[in-house]
Amino acid sequence: MSSPVNYSFVKHIVIDRKKAEPIYLQIVYRFIQAVQLQLLNDGDRIPGSRVLSEKLKVHRKTIVMALEELKTQGWIYTRPSVGTFVKNPELKENINRTHHFLSSDSSNFSFRRSFILDRDTQHIASSLQFTDGTPDYRLLKINELARFYSTVLNRKSNRSKFSNSSEIETSFFKEQLSFYIKTSYDLYCSKENLLVADNKHVLLYILTQLMIQTGDRVLIGRYSCSYANMIFQQAGAKVLTLPMDEQGIKVSHIREHFKVNEIKLLYIQTNHQYPTTKCMSEKRQKELIQLSKELDFVIIEDGSMYELTYNKLNLNALVHQNFNGKVIYIGDYGSFLIPGYQNYYIIAAKDFIQEAQKYLTIFGEIDPFKKRALGEMISEGDIHRYRRKAIHTYETRRNIFSSLLKKHSALGLKFSEPQGGLAFWITFTKHLSLSHLVKTCYQNGLYIPRNCQYQSPENIYLRLGFGHFNEKEMEKALQLFGKSLREVMY
Repeated sequence: MSSPVNYSFVKHIVIDRKKAEPIYLQIVYRFIQAVQLQLLNDGDRIPGSRVLSEKLKVHRKTIVMALEELKTQGWIYTRPSVGTFVKNPELKENINRTHHFLSSDSSNFSFRRSFILDRDTQHIASSLQFTDGTPDYRLLKINELARFYSTVLNRKSNRSKFSNSSEIETSFFKEQLSFYIKTSYDLYCSKENLLVADNKHVLLYILTQLMIQTGDRVLIGRYSCSYANMIFQQAGAKVLTLPMDEQGIKVSHIREHFKVNEIKLLYIQTNHQYPTTKCMSEKRQKELIQLSKELDFVIIEDGSMYELTYNKLNLNALVHQNFNGKVIYIGDYGSFLIPGYQNYYIIAAKDFIQEAQKYLTIFGEIDPFKKRALGEMISEGDIHRYRRKAIHTYETRRNIFSSLLKKHSALGLKFSEPQGGLAFWITFTKHLSLSHLVKTCYQNGLYIPRNCQYQSPENIYLRLGFGHFNEKEMEKALQLFGKSLREVMY
């Protein structure tokens, strides 16, 4: 005699017809929940499709689709001429599974350790905190961005391409990206000159694998990107720092202290240099290009945050010059979007890109459907709309932040408004203990992380991001900053 039919779970299945989610999937999820809540037990017999369609007031075809999905996932099984029964796969798995707990603090085997890649991270919760220059993700309409990806996935023509679409979508995205670079930066490059990844540090690592031998000299500014420095050192390079002034690195220092073939690479940001936000003059850029030819070294130009440039007058990049193949450019796409939609690229000669592509294949390329979505964001013009709105918003915030900061200039603060990016570089003209100031700020409810702090025997600096603050948050943050500064100084 077969078991009685269990109807008790039907009340648990609530259908919301306003949801975008298909009704049959709502039924599937609710059914699984009923099993997990033990409203249905393993082996329980459930009603047939006709009865369920009447009780749930949905079309029988919808019930059939739900039952097929549940059967595929292993939550039900059918006995011919008898009925349909619950099959709880999680119960079976738990019975058969041997539980292993990994709680050891140390390995019983040797492995290579890297002290170069150590990162001094902090996890301190505070209602108000500065960053070194990050966007305000609250400005974005996440549903609107998600539409691009979901549209690509929902196309019937794409469903058969999961296994062979990578090369097609890469070509499409590179074509669109080259168009975006041309219209945004006035820089012409073909898709064959582009390598695209979703992580800048992966691209930097690939560059070191292609170019760095142990002991090679790499030049960087005295203040530079710590991640890049670590990657160069990890590759075995001898990293040397260059003195800097208001225009960035001093090119004359290179000419005075180095000879032909003594330098392998120079890593530089000519616009919105990190962390100082300074821009190198066109004259000095030309001197650097000429010097790279004379001394035979390659320049890696990091163009991060070039998208968020507020005043393009007198703003240029080395890659615009007649560089004769001596400049490799790293740029970013969508720096004002949420992280999942941000991408980075290398512009270089075709043969170099072809070799770099081999490494990117190992590290993992961007999801092909994401490439299609990002490409369509360019082709449909939405990325330009997002960028214009971002520039307008952040330029307004920069101006407000500057006016608020000027109120504290009597306390020994010196700064200039950045031409782009999302941070200010602040110099303290009066001596103080930066660690004491940061501690006092935190006691007053304002957190300044270590990657914003720069102190040497000669100079004291702070890099303070403003982009993630709205006007009220800026006012509060700088009010607390000024209060803390007064407490430290007087």
